[in-house]
Amino acid sequence: MSHTPEGLPSEDAYALVARESKLIAAPDLPYLPPMPRDRSIPIGLIGAGGISFAHLDAYRKYGLNVVAICDRHLDRAEARRDQYFPQALATGRVDDIVGNAAIPVVDLTLHPQGRAPLIRGALEAGQHVLSQKPFVRDLALGEDLVALAEARGLQLAVNQNGRWAPHLSWMREAVAAGLVGEVTSVHVNIQWDHSWIAGTPFNELDHVILDDFAIHWFDFLASIIGDRAETVFATAGKAHGQRPKAGLLAHALVGFAGGHASLVFDGHATFGAQDTTVIVGTQGTIRSVGPDLGHQQVTLHTKSGHAQPELVGTWFNDGFAGAMGALLVAIETGEVPSNAARGNLLSLRLVDAAIASARSGQSTAVAR
Repeated sequence: MSHTPEGLPSEDAYALVARESKLIAAPDLPYLPPMPRDRSIPIGLIGAGGISFAHLDAYRKYGLNVVAICDRHLDRAEARRDQYFPQALATGRVDDIVGNAAIPVVDLTLHPQGRAPLIRGALEAGQHVLSQKPFVRDLALGEDLVALAEARGLQLAVNQNGRWAPHLSWMREAVAAGLVGEVTSVHVNIQWDHSWIAGTPFNELDHVILDDFAIHWFDFLASIIGDRAETVFATAGKAHGQRPKAGLLAHALVGFAGGHASLVFDGHATFGAQDTTVIVGTQGTIRSVGPDLGHQQVTLHTKSGHAQPELVGTWFNDGFAGAMGALLVAIETGEVPSNAARGNLLSLRLVDAAIASARSGQSTAVAR
């Protein structure tokens, strides 16, 4: 804060006038989807429903090797096969993938209720697994599956594809590089139209925003602050005139040592969509603003000036390539991927605390 000769705050300080800042070169950060040296490792995908297009399109773009696609509706598996990987096997039999020694990696895109038995079966058969998020809804079950993977020396990762959305990935890497110092706050504010869930299984979730959509930002927050989160206070409800029966409004306030975070979601903004993400630290601020998840302008503000990186790629579908790529790199190197299921349990604890808070109306401690 600037001061007058008399030692009083300046008029600019009172009026919250921003400091002038010069444009500087943006740091070169490793935000792009990680990829293995060998992209030929066979992948089998189970679940050829809605979100599978993003998986398969990303894998095709990055030259990954999908050898089998399974769905209980064979025609859906065949349609996805024909569109993305014509040489792959299309099947209605899960056993053609789970337990098949020729397919070391299983990608599960099913809804949560159908995933856990397949995760267990694949791990017991010695296969690595990438699970759609959330990989479980029960934390004890999640701990059990993580322990099984670790005991077998296998990789169990979660398709938290938002981690490789270009803007979120760059922001995370900037924090990891120490460009903003110690993080004191993280804020997400999203207005968009989520009415498309009417008539889908998502419409049956009691807290669809906190339970399914906000998990990306709880996971992003965990990737920024680690296990520092202590409490969550959340609310959820319906917007006037909304079509889905599941509420489209939610927010969560997260307290952590030395700072706080806010996640605000308005899923009934039919006009003027916008997505804003802000990270404030002791040495700088990063802000990303855009009309949707795929079009974002990131700005890093520090004492030296402000930088605006020219990012390439989009969340859909490069983010999905990042999730699978991180798993494949981990298989090659033996290192733990950043989207490992054990780490994802922290994100799920935040989600559980938020839902518990929304139901009780009280601040809820994050489980340890």
